[in-house]
Amino acid sequence: MRSISVTMFVTLDGVVQGLGRPDEDTRGGFAHGGWGPRYNDEVMGREMAKGMANAGHMLFGRRTWEDFLRAWGRATDGNPFTEHMNAATKYVASRTLDDVDAWQNSILLRGEAAETVAELKARPGGDLAINGSASLVQSLHAAGLIDRYTLLIHPLTLGAGRRLFEGPAPLTEFDLTGSVTTPKGVIIAHYTRH
Repeated sequence: MRSISVTMFVTLDGVVQGLGRPDEDTRGGFAHGGWGPRYNDEVMGREMAKGMANAGHMLFGRRTWEDFLRAWGRATDGNPFTEHMNAATKYVASRTLDDVDAWQNSILLRGEAAETVAELKARPGGDLAINGSASLVQSLHAAGLIDRYTLLIHPLTLGAGRRLFEGPAPLTEFDLTGSVTTPKGVIIAHYTRH
């Protein structure tokens, strides 16, 4: 059986919305977009590169896949992350997309995410990595399908925005398997379900 790992950038008050750009995700009138890049540094880059080196296939929700497609799908900048994103097999859980032909190596998982991902997880193949996709993560967490989290906990609160663990979810315990603190105060914590 495949495992599912999640990498999520989060504030101290649990917000995961709109980390990259002011216009990334303005749902609900969210006005704090772009809160994350000022915390990037060499240590964070090195830790993210480790995760990339160990990643198997990628798993996305529709919104994040579309955003990543715009950012990475047509880039030819020689960045190793760009090459990784374009070469990886990308599974996209969606009830609304008709196809995912716009980005190479993308495979559509049509239907309810918890059901289609549970079927995918049960099949042989590489492990699955989720970057972002908060709605998908919430659905899979509630279904007990997440095996590992890497949380990049940023030293700020926003007071508003979509939070990682909103809504109903089962009691789930995790073991801290490692952590690194960056010079800018981001705690990168690795958790494994026990």
